[in-house]
Amino acid sequence: MSTALPGVLLTLGLGLWGIRRDGTMWLDEMATYEASRRGLGELWRTLGNVDAVHGLYYLLVHALFGATGDADPLLVLRIPSVLAMGAATAGVALLGRRLAGARAGALAGVVFALTPAVQRFAQEGRSYAVVCALVVWATYALVDAVAKEGRRARRAWFRYGALMLVACLLHEFAVFALAGHALTVPRAARRRWAVAAAAVCTGLAPLVVVSRHQQGQVSWIRVDTGMYADTLTVCLLGAGCAVLIGRLPRGPAKAPVGLVRVALTLLVAPVGVLMLLTPVKPLFLDRYVLYCLCGLALLVGGLLDRALRGRRWHGVVAVITAAAALAFVLPEARQLRDPALHSGNADAAATARAVRAVGRSGDAVVYMPAHHRGWVLPTPDTVAGLRDIALDSGPDASHTLYGVEAPAHVIRDRMTAESRIVFVTDRSAGAASRAEREATKLRVVQSLFEKCRTWQGPGPLVTLYARPGHC
Repeated sequence: MSTALPGVLLTLGLGLWGIRRDGTMWLDEMATYEASRRGLGELWRTLGNVDAVHGLYYLLVHALFGATGDADPLLVLRIPSVLAMGAATAGVALLGRRLAGARAGALAGVVFALTPAVQRFAQEGRSYAVVCALVVWATYALVDAVAKEGRRARRAWFRYGALMLVACLLHEFAVFALAGHALTVPRAARRRWAVAAAAVCTGLAPLVVVSRHQQGQVSWIRVDTGMYADTLTVCLLGAGCAVLIGRLPRGPAKAPVGLVRVALTLLVAPVGVLMLLTPVKPLFLDRYVLYCLCGLALLVGGLLDRALRGRRWHGVVAVITAAAALAFVLPEARQLRDPALHSGNADAAATARAVRAVGRSGDAVVYMPAHHRGWVLPTPDTVAGLRDIALDSGPDASHTLYGVEAPAHVIRDRMTAESRIVFVTDRSAGAASRAEREATKLRVVQSLFEKCRTWQGPGPLVTLYARPGHC
């Protein structure tokens, strides 16, 4: 474990640094919080309508909340991700040692820990860090299974299949890691891999069927050219590392499959498959394939190891490269912990107080888009004096996360009957206007009301709109 220790300690230290983010919570974390604190029966009915893809994770967090009682909910939400990312770092380091030696493994673990996306999702109460850890350790089990024979090989293949199945049940897009593994497995082991992969897909099939009926949850995803470009740049960086590794002095072979083969396929293949689906349905978000970054870390760690093994100037280049990486990563790490720079972050209690302060008892309140209602759900008593006029059925009654809103024409009629409306949105309000309901909300407040006052915090924008003379 000495190989993994530097990276693991760095991951845990960075994960705990600023973990509360000034008490703010990302909007998706609020979904975790809301769903996980419901009773099991209510949670089960909710998953039948929405977020089935996160159901297993919600159940795990539900059990955690039950075990921790009145502990700080932010820490309860985020500590599992810190620990999971520590486990992922350990897996990256040990996989690197298995494939290319102890120094390559240790360097890969440190590189992985310093990666900004790894630091971000180590501090978020969602399933991505846990999925990343499971995929990393499944990849280790795959390398182990290929190298063994007989009963020991069967146990390794079972571990591989079990880890991949749990990863996919936590988030079904973990299945794209199978594409990378398919390109990794040598010909002699392909039949056994195919059996394990088929078992994983069979176990995942019921969740896929349920989630297909909840496709509206991902209808908001659009082609983000900036995210696509950044991801392709990371893949090209990994490919460049792979080319350079081949040009530097080689070390002793450590496994039947080499580091470049394992790492490059895991980095590129899941991303490639998900991007190729874009013409059919845009589904690509970089966090859905967070586990691909372990491939980049392995390639960078392997390159640094090869550089240090070569001529003296190779070591100097490696040190300069590491210093430049740190100079880039540390400011980025500080920004990751600044709540004001994460548009989805909000202090739920402060937001609810702002909604109450901007308005007054009896005022109407409208959320745009509807899921921004999640900002006040953790503290409903604070906004009890306001009337949520767009809502037809609340979250509990409708077995959904944010409730069910009325049709657009009903919302229009209700809004036009009001003299004062507290409008809760964010800086990207215009992007929400694609949906008929949201376009209606925006059109009514802008055409019939005047802006009175605004509260701007991390995430939400709370504005009081009123008829002339009612501010």
